[in-house]
Amino acid sequence: MDAPLADSRRRFLAACAAAGLSGTLLPGVLWAQIAAQGTAQVDAAMIRAAAQLAGLSFGDDEIEALLAPVNRSLAQMRRIRAAKIPNDVAPPFYFSPLTPGMAVDRRALAPRFSAPGRVERPADLETLAYWPLLRLAALLRSRQVTSLELTQMYLARLRRHNERLNCVVTMLDELALAQARQADAEIATGRDRGPLHGVPWGCKDIIAVRGIRTTWGSGAYKDQVFDYDASVVEILREAGAVLLAKLSTGELAGGDQWWGGQTRNPWKLDEGASGSSAGPGAATAAGCVPFAIGTETSGSILSPSARCGVTGLRPTFGRVSRYGVMALSWTQDRLGPMCRSAEDCAVVLHAIAVQDGRDLSVGDIPFNWDAGSDWRELKVGYLPQAFADADRDADWKRNEQATLAQLRAMGVKLVPLRLPDFDTETLQLSVEAAVFFDELLRSGRYRQMTSTARAERFRASRLIPAVDYLQSQRLRAMMMRELAAATAGVDVYLAPSTLGAPRPSGSAAAAPPSASQRHSQMANLACYPGLALPNGWAASGAPTSVLFMAPPYAEARLLALAKAYQDATGFHLRQPPAFAVA
Repeated sequence: MDAPLADSRRRFLAACAAAGLSGTLLPGVLWAQIAAQGTAQVDAAMIRAAAQLAGLSFGDDEIEALLAPVNRSLAQMRRIRAAKIPNDVAPPFYFSPLTPGMAVDRRALAPRFSAPGRVERPADLETLAYWPLLRLAALLRSRQVTSLELTQMYLARLRRHNERLNCVVTMLDELALAQARQADAEIATGRDRGPLHGVPWGCKDIIAVRGIRTTWGSGAYKDQVFDYDASVVEILREAGAVLLAKLSTGELAGGDQWWGGQTRNPWKLDEGASGSSAGPGAATAAGCVPFAIGTETSGSILSPSARCGVTGLRPTFGRVSRYGVMALSWTQDRLGPMCRSAEDCAVVLHAIAVQDGRDLSVGDIPFNWDAGSDWRELKVGYLPQAFADADRDADWKRNEQATLAQLRAMGVKLVPLRLPDFDTETLQLSVEAAVFFDELLRSGRYRQMTSTARAERFRASRLIPAVDYLQSQRLRAMMMRELAAATAGVDVYLAPSTLGAPRPSGSAAAAPPSASQRHSQMANLACYPGLALPNGWAASGAPTSVLFMAPPYAEARLLALAKAYQDATGFHLRQPPAFAVA
C-alpha cells in the first residue's frame, strides 16, 4: 500500500472510530462515511481509499470528476443526519410476499368458530388459567364469570410466577381493572364486541402503549414512554380485550436476555425461553395470560413458541399492522398471536388482521376462518431433506417422525417437497435495523445498552454499500420465486423447527446451515406464514415442536390442519408441572 493511500486509510479508520463505527468490520463502505472524520470536504485520497474498500478502482481523472458530486451528496447526507425522524415513519416502499402468478382469495367471509360446548363456572377460578379462548368467551357472555374476576385471577398468577419466569416488564393493574370493569358493564347491557370481549392478554414490550414505558428490552430505553398506542393495542381494545402487562423481550428484539435478566422456560427453568418474544411465550405457557402478542423478524415468534410449548403463529407479512412497534426490518417484521391452540390463534388473528391506514404494507386480503372446513381436502407436503438432517436432536427427530405418522394415520397423503438450492447466507445481508437505530449509534446512547453486542451488528450494517444491499434484495426476489415454485403444489407443508438442530459449538460460524436452517431462512425472508406447535416431549421433560407452513395469506388452511392434528393428539393441553392447575 503506497504512503498516501495508507495515510488516507488511517484517517478513514480514525473517522469511523470517532463516528462510533468499527473500521475493522466489513470491507464495503459508502464513500460518505469517510467524511465522518469531521472535514468539510471529501478529497481525492479519501475517495481512493473508499474505492479500495468497496472493491472498486478509479483512475485519477475519474476521481477528480467524482469530487463535486460526492461532496454534494455529503452535504445532503449531513442534512439527513440532522433531521429528526419519528420512530413510526417507515420508508415509502412496501414489500409484498406475493410472487408473479401467485393467487390469493380476496373474498371476505364471516368467521365460523367452533361451538364451545356447555360451560360452567368452576369452584376454583384458577382452573380457568389454561382454558381456550372460546370457552372463556362463553363463560363471560353467560355472565357466570366476570371479566374483573378473570383479570384479577391472571394478574395474581403473573405476580406469583414472575419471580421464577422473569417475563414481566411492567404490570398494568390499574389499566387492566378499568378495562375489565368496562367490559363487564358492556356485557351486562348486551353489547358484544366479539369472542375477545373481556378476555385478558399480554403485550410484548416493543409494542407501544400510551403513557406506559416501552423499554424495547434495553437499558438504553428503560424510561422510554410514547404518547400513542400501537395499532394492535387499539384494535384489541376495540375488541374488548383487557391488557394485563408489558411482557419481556430480548434487548432490541434479540434473544431472551433483557435489561431485567433472562426470561425462563416454564418447562425447564434452568434454560431461557428463546427468541425475543420470550415473555409472551413464557407467560402464555405458564397460564399467566390466555394469549399474548409477539413479534418476529427472524424466528422470534416461532422459536419461543417451540421452546415454551405454546402454539405461536407468525402470519404472512402484511397481515397485521406494525404501527407503533419497534422496527428491525420494514420488509420482514410481523406481529402474531401466541396462544395455546391453533383455533385460539385463529380467534386472535381474526381480530387483529385489519387495515389501519397507518401501516401501508397491510393489504386488503381477508382472513376467512371456518372451523368446519374439511381439512381432508388439503394438499399437504413435507420436507424430507430437512427432517433427515444428520445433526437433529434424537428426541426431536423421534417426535417429528411420529407427527408425520400421525398425519398419515389421519388420512393425510404427504407429498415430498424439495428445497431450492439457494445460498441463504448471502441473503442475510441487511441494513434496515441500522437505519432505525442510526440515532442510537450516532448519539453514543448505545453505551447504555445492557449488552453492546447488538450495536456491533448495527455498526457492521452501517458499512454495507447501498448498491450491494439492493442487489441482495433482488437475489431475495429470485429466491422467493424458487420457493414459490417448490411449494406450488400444496396448500400446507410441514417443516422441522430449527431448535431441534443446534449447530456444533466452537465452529458455528464456519458450519454451513443445515437443511432445516436453510428452509427457515428462506421461508422467513419470503415472509411465509408459519405455526409452531408442540408435538411431544424430550427426555428432559421439555416440549418439542414442529412447524406447519403455508404460502402467503393461507393461514386459514394452515390453522385448519393444525387444529385437526391438535384435536387428534392433545399435546397442546399439557401444562408445565411447576405452573399447572387442577
